[in-house]
Amino acid sequence: MLMPKKVKHRKHQRGGTIRGNSKGGNEVSFGDFGMKALTSGLINSREIEAARRAMTRYVQKGGKIWIRIFPDKPMTKKGNEVPMGKGKGTPEFFVATVRPGRVMFEISGISREVARKAIKLASDKLRVKTKFVEKV
Repeated sequence: MLMPKKVKHRKHQRGGTIRGNSKGGNEVSFGDFGMKALTSGLINSREIEAARRAMTRYVQKGGKIWIRIFPDKPMTKKGNEVPMGKGKGTPEFFVATVRPGRVMFEISGISREVARKAIKLASDKLRVKTKFVEKV
């Protein structure tokens, strides 16, 4: 699973709703086809890994895959049946903040139909709505 080697602060503030569109990373740069987010959300490292596995299993030996998002925001959680107060919980997992327009995965070296199916399988693993895009 993806996670940073080192973080500046162990616990981040969660922040409010994710508003606005993606500033960068909104074009297919490395591959021929990509998966673009249509809604905003927090995608954790398990979801990214599940999507990556789904794509690599479908394309088998052909094709190259790029992951364009990285989970670098720690999310904390308090244990079950812990009373209110006593500070913030311990960091449990890492998430990537995704805004609409962000290209999350790219793929190349395979046909358009195979890429479309692989990206569809990967998008089923994520909690944001996505669409298939091609390099312009």
